Amino acid sequence: MEMLQPPGWARPRGYSNGIAASGRMVFVSGMIGWDGDGVFNTDDFAGQVRQALLNVVAVLAEAGARPEHIVRMTWYVTDKHAYVAAYKDIGKAYREIIGAHYPAMTAVQVMALVEDRAQVEIEVTAVVPPTGIEPVSHA
Repeated sequence: MEMLQPPGWARPRGYSNGIAASGRMVFVSGMIGWDGDGVFNTDDFAGQVRQALLNVVAVLAEAGARPEHIVRMTWYVTDKHAYVAAYKDIGKAYREIIGAHYPAMTAVQVMALVEDRAQVEIEVTAVVPPTGIEPVSHA
């Protein structure tokens, strides 16, 4: 994985300008702040981010991917002021769950999400590097 940083550009904080990678691509649907049973355990913004990130990691694991394989994240938030106000707690949750890996990211405010209680939805693309081992076909 290669982080793309044009010469002379200021380094971004908390994300990368771009990433080049090769391998098996994994696409994770937008994850929101409910648990595996579809239950919201908090209406706290940072708490919902924490759960959404845990959900992302769980789906990645199903593909044999880890957080460091994430190349792109798109965050949809219903309230940019709540998002900014929660930066510190979001950053703490991010580092605990994803680590010190900062892929290309986009964050946008939307009017609403499909689930009324959801305050954030995080969509992810990951690239798992080739291992040199061919997958076993069960055909």
